[in-house]
Amino acid sequence: MLSGTALVLGASGGIGAALVAALQAEGRWRQVIGLSRGSLPPVDLAEEASLAAAAAWLRAEAPDLGLVILATGLLHAEGQGPEKSWRQLDPAWMTRVFAVNAIGPALAMKHLLPLLRRDGPAVFAALSARVGSIGDNRLGGWWSYRASKAALNQLLRTAAIELQRVNLGAACVAIHPGTVDTGLSAPFARAGLAVQSPAEAAGRILAVLEALEPAQSGGFFDHRGAPIPW
Repeated sequence: MLSGTALVLGASGGIGAALVAALQAEGRWRQVIGLSRGSLPPVDLAEEASLAAAAAWLRAEAPDLGLVILATGLLHAEGQGPEKSWRQLDPAWMTRVFAVNAIGPALAMKHLLPLLRRDGPAVFAALSARVGSIGDNRLGGWWSYRASKAALNQLLRTAAIELQRVNLGAACVAIHPGTVDTGLSAPFARAGLAVQSPAEAAGRILAVLEALEPAQSGGFFDHRGAPIPW
């Protein structure tokens, strides 16, 4: 059973806040820490210095770090949404999406994976998306978001291989949370689509992570625990 300290990055978002609440409600963690741009210490995935400072703080505050969940992501902002066609591609928007969805998480792995406990099971998980699956892409569109989540999946897979060499009891995985009633997915909800509340999504995510075995490290799973093709 996972134990010790649980950490959620992106704790101010809809799913992140629900994950913090769900972890606290479990009552089995020594402490639950939620970090975001507004927390102390503050963490901004676009600023590596903030990740380095948070890691230094966690090294002293959480020597028993058993769970890290990265609950961040960018799909739309300020009138800019996912591209439906190559005609809408914009390099500045693509750069911003990749910075949030792939580069920032990679830097989080760089600074936080070494902190995972080695005296018990540990998990590092990042929220990905089914649309990041190349094998499952049958509709096209959403260029930047799809590609950035596919990049995230590859980064997590690569991290899992390296992590196995130094921490046999730890797992590193990508999780698709499903469609959740948050600001990220609200503009794209469709009639008949199964939409979960943040609390429901958090419960499912935690159940999947709790059931993980080290041999599943490097995998890509949905919120029910089923593997998703790369």
